[in-house]
Amino acid sequence: MCYEADARPPLLAGPDAGVEAGPVVLESADGTRFAGFLARPGVPAGSGVLVLPDNRGLSGFYEQLATRLAEHGHAALAVDYFGRSAGADPAARGDGWGDMATLMPHLMRLREADLFADLTAATAHLRTAGADAVVSLGFCLGGRFAFLTAAERFGLAGVIGLYGMPGLLLGRPGPTQRAADLVAPVLALFGGGDEGIGPAEVDAFGAALTGHGVPHEIVVYPGAPHGFFDGQLDGFADAQDDAWRRILAFIAARARTPAPRHD
Repeated sequence: MCYEADARPPLLAGPDAGVEAGPVVLESADGTRFAGFLARPGVPAGSGVLVLPDNRGLSGFYEQLATRLAEHGHAALAVDYFGRSAGADPAARGDGWGDMATLMPHLMRLREADLFADLTAATAHLRTAGADAVVSLGFCLGGRFAFLTAAERFGLAGVIGLYGMPGLLLGRPGPTQRAADLVAPVLALFGGGDEGIGPAEVDAFGAALTGHGVPHEIVVYPGAPHGFFDGQLDGFADAQDDAWRRILAFIAARARTPAPRHD
């Protein structure tokens, strides 16, 4: 996983719109209830952010991240992936939830159809909260998911992924192999020191997006490790600051921007 339990998003200076934030329980198309955390700004900027966590699902890191996004005027909804296998209350899972031995059976039970249905329900919830354009923002496994939500079916104005594996994962095709399905603009941020996602993976992703006409920007931060967007991690403040700047600019540019569609 990307983050330990005590990880915190990097500090973010800027406006504070007066935020109302707290847990919500969402319902998917099949009636499954799953957890979320919704942060709503006092002065909306018109855009919403669907926050997609790493493989632990919803945690304090993403609740804080949603709140900071809302402080900049963006309604933000962080979601959990495990309503079907672990219930809709992440706090009830105990301290051992982050151990891979505990987590792996739940990860193996994830099914794309269920996940996409949950993300569709979460996006609809954001729209009812006043977001007229929605951008996804994901990290690690959530970054991979974010890239996939560039597909037309989600109707997103753009997607942002941080160190999401774009290629094959456990033999399953990823965003690189499925680039023909993607239409929304992509912002992809990677660490140059990420041992799990090497330059060849990043280059192949960029080439696939270019080949299918998907608008995109890929940024690689030299020497930055996987999970570099952690305020507890020393030595990468410049990469964290630049990533924040790019994330906020990308989201702001897509407020009230219609989602792209194939002709």
